[in-house]
Amino acid sequence: MNTGEDARGLRKILDMTRLISLVILCMHVYIYGYQAFWQWSLSTLITDRLFFNFAQLEMFRHPLLTKAVVLLFLGISLIGVKGKKSEALKLKPILIRITIGLMLYFSSGFCFLFHFRPDVFVCFYLLFLGTGYLLLLKGGAELSRLIKVSLKKDIFNSENETFPQEERLLENEYSFNLPTKYHLKGEVRDGWINCVNPFRSILVSGSGGAGKTYFVIRHIIDQQIKKGFCLFLYDFKFDDLTKMAYNKLLKYQGNYKVTPSFYIINFEDLNRTHRCNPLDPQAMEDITDATEASRTIMLGLNRDWLKKQGDFFVESPINFLTAMIWYLRKYENGKYCTLPHVIELMQADYDPLFAVLQQQEEIKVLINPFISALQNNAQAQLEGQIASAKIGLARLASPQLYYVLTGNDFTLDINNPDEPKIVCMGNNPQKIDTYGAVISLYVNRMLKQINKKGKSKCSLIFDEYPTLVANLITTISTGRSNLISCTLGIQSIEQVKKEYGAEQAEIILGICANIISGQVSGDSAKKFAETFGKIMQDRQSMSINSSDTSISKSTQMDYAVPASKIATFSSGEFAGIVADSPNEKIKLKMFHGEIQNDHEAIAREEAGYLPIPILAGVTGIDVEENYKRVKKEVADLVRSELKKIEEMNKESLPDGDQSGGVVRTRGRKVKGNRPSVKVNGRGVKKEPIKSVSM
Repeated sequence: MNTGEDARGLRKILDMTRLISLVILCMHVYIYGYQAFWQWSLSTLITDRLFFNFAQLEMFRHPLLTKAVVLLFLGISLIGVKGKKSEALKLKPILIRITIGLMLYFSSGFCFLFHFRPDVFVCFYLLFLGTGYLLLLKGGAELSRLIKVSLKKDIFNSENETFPQEERLLENEYSFNLPTKYHLKGEVRDGWINCVNPFRSILVSGSGGAGKTYFVIRHIIDQQIKKGFCLFLYDFKFDDLTKMAYNKLLKYQGNYKVTPSFYIINFEDLNRTHRCNPLDPQAMEDITDATEASRTIMLGLNRDWLKKQGDFFVESPINFLTAMIWYLRKYENGKYCTLPHVIELMQADYDPLFAVLQQQEEIKVLINPFISALQNNAQAQLEGQIASAKIGLARLASPQLYYVLTGNDFTLDINNPDEPKIVCMGNNPQKIDTYGAVISLYVNRMLKQINKKGKSKCSLIFDEYPTLVANLITTISTGRSNLISCTLGIQSIEQVKKEYGAEQAEIILGICANIISGQVSGDSAKKFAETFGKIMQDRQSMSINSSDTSISKSTQMDYAVPASKIATFSSGEFAGIVADSPNEKIKLKMFHGEIQNDHEAIAREEAGYLPIPILAGVTGIDVEENYKRVKKEVADLVRSELKKIEEMNKESLPDGDQSGGVVRTRGRKVKGNRPSVKVNGRGVKKEPIKSVSM
């Protein structure tokens, strides 16, 4: 019972026990120093008889035995002491005080070895014995006041935030697996990140230097090529990953049923690049393909338009560019359907350009608003609608880009079972705005061709995905059944929000089932901490008063990997979750540890990489001739089409009423006397057109 009477009774017992130890000690000194007390006349007949009887007891027969009994009673008295707790008291000084006390207490026996006079002996003996006893008493009392439970052993709560992780290697024909080391209650254990279902997409996040490429993406490339995946690789820092992919293909090409071809798109070194037309007419089945291509180009050139889709001055340039692309797709079965030809055609004057475009029925609805603006002399509006497209596309009017975009070395159906491909596209961090728009066009045209049934398994890997304008949401959502794996490398969610807007960033994060996050901070860290979830953690609290220390323990759910910890990850330290398959369940999906890389082996492997071979000897003259050829072909196209229009209108012979009825002209119907083609808003001029301004 913890009542006042019990506490007072306990104190009395402890005081009595301490008093007994002190009395025994005094009796011990009197018995062994009796001659000195007799000389000092401090002995009497009664005390002599009393102490003589006590001296016959067994504990007084030897000094060490007596001292041990004294310590026993002193220790008992100190066990129940409940002094006021103090955080200022430290264990080390207390232990030093007790050790010195024990040494002095027991070293007093050396006084028996020296032949001192009785009075000198008692003085020295009492000095050592008493000092040692007092030090032991003080040290023992302070030890009882010491706070024995420390709440500061794990100041960052690291041990409490550990949790069991998957330690089995779960591998299948599609998976990639990364070895890790993780902590569990103070113990370092070996674990595995088992991504057994990469078709549910992988989001790899980490700020610059966090190691997302070195520790994660390079292993995904290695293992997926080893397992026979077709591959599209966006190499932001060309040619680091491209060289690796090339050498991995040389190493594992025997693992493919049909050896894939290796292709590179690179706008910097034309000797080490293939040529490919992203607007391949054979892959553009209807005008919606042209619309998507147009939107990709314009949003890639004007990144802020991503957040303004639907605005008049955003949709107008897109529609205008769509008309350009689809006209060239229909002209002579796509003979000039390339992006450079589109750029050059767009630079023509409005009068001849609209006259030519109106010959294609499918795009009349697209160019009608522009013709109306021209007819109504709304030059400012017209320039606002079209100039955005012309100014943006003008940045792509370079001989190097024209050379790469007008070739046809390969098609973008990378997962064609009969012609599998590994395609690497390189960017330049200094020219993101220019090259990013073109690569985005390649990506979006490729996505249209690969997301079909009956294709081979393929992997899309985007290092620094936010530098592109590629709508992967549909592919991530529906490509799983077509064996398409998407790996997105980002630095933070804020980066995706800046480029794509908050809504699309949330969608991307929500539909990626496999998440691997390195060091990030801010909202990204908070979002990932919430995604990873909570675990049951122990909690302790301590209350100190004058007589007692109260410690309470409890458990509560808290974040397994809190945002503050994600913000302080070291390079190579990652946390995340993996997705499983219906036929291969994973109970422990969450992980937090350090991915293990054999740095020396990687360095030796990279030192032995073969360089990317030279594909063709391209000279500056070849590039310049191609550039001039594109310009000439577009000029000839416009000139010939205008000539046809002029001849057609000259040969039109009206057979009916010219005031507004239906007039038949060589099988063509024209309402009233208004010509079917308008130039300058007034109809085709009667005088012949001698030249076309480009």
